[in-house]
Amino acid sequence: MTRIRIAIQKSGRLNEDSLQILKDCGISIDNGKDQLKASSRNFPMEVFYLRNGDIPQYLRDGVVDIAIIGENVLIEKGTDITIVEKLGFSKCKVSLAVPKSFKYNSVKDFEGKRIATSYPNTVKNYLARKGVNVDLHIISGSVEIAPNIGLADGICDIVSSGSTLFRNNLKEVEVMLKSEAVLAVSPSISEEQKAILRKLKFRIQSVLRARQSKYVLLNAPNDKLNEILALLPGMRSPTVLPLADKGWSSVHTVINKDTFWEVIDELKQAGAEGILVCPIEKMVL
Repeated sequence: MTRIRIAIQKSGRLNEDSLQILKDCGISIDNGKDQLKASSRNFPMEVFYLRNGDIPQYLRDGVVDIAIIGENVLIEKGTDITIVEKLGFSKCKVSLAVPKSFKYNSVKDFEGKRIATSYPNTVKNYLARKGVNVDLHIISGSVEIAPNIGLADGICDIVSSGSTLFRNNLKEVEVMLKSEAVLAVSPSISEEQKAILRKLKFRIQSVLRARQSKYVLLNAPNDKLNEILALLPGMRSPTVLPLADKGWSSVHTVINKDTFWEVIDELKQAGAEGILVCPIEKMVL
């Protein structure tokens, strides 16, 4: 039987989020502690647990067919690899940072400076577009210490909350790119595996739509129904059902989580009552 081989990061936050989205897609992975390869019992898939930085080459060589990987890694090591879906989790920035005492005005202040980084291609390409020349020091692992020991004038690194920079007396001064987890595909994937990938994408898209939405039920007086309906976005249009209490209707709809509270406030002002909000497990269109 044809199976699709997927690479995910072998440890860390991206590993946990990758396994969670596969689980939400109904895919059960039979993996034990410290296993580097595992199979699904209910989907034609094999999972390879790999170092994040090695995954682009494995995709390129056809060792794996697809991967869940940080977009920033592909920008650094795999610009030839195709992204087929952005996944919305493990979001971060790749930024330039300097000591807090550094008086920073613009990216031109990096001219001739020493930059420590694990992302040399990203830094070089970004600063080349800005017409800035720097001396790159390539470091694997923690780069935040480099300015404190005199190795560099600044750093380029992943920034999530900024707490690591703060603890090392650094400040973020230039955001070079924003990144999130993506689903990437090998250039040598077979037609049979593409068919499996289409099924996986369908499930992932259903999960992602559900994560972005809330199911809302509310009671509306009929004399204010049109005003309330005008406030409601929906998959097609809200569902309206008469209540046993004469002059009232029940309204069911889906609201995007990013605008949820604003819409709820407007609904209350328009006369909606008994508003019930439910999470959505899957949303299949």
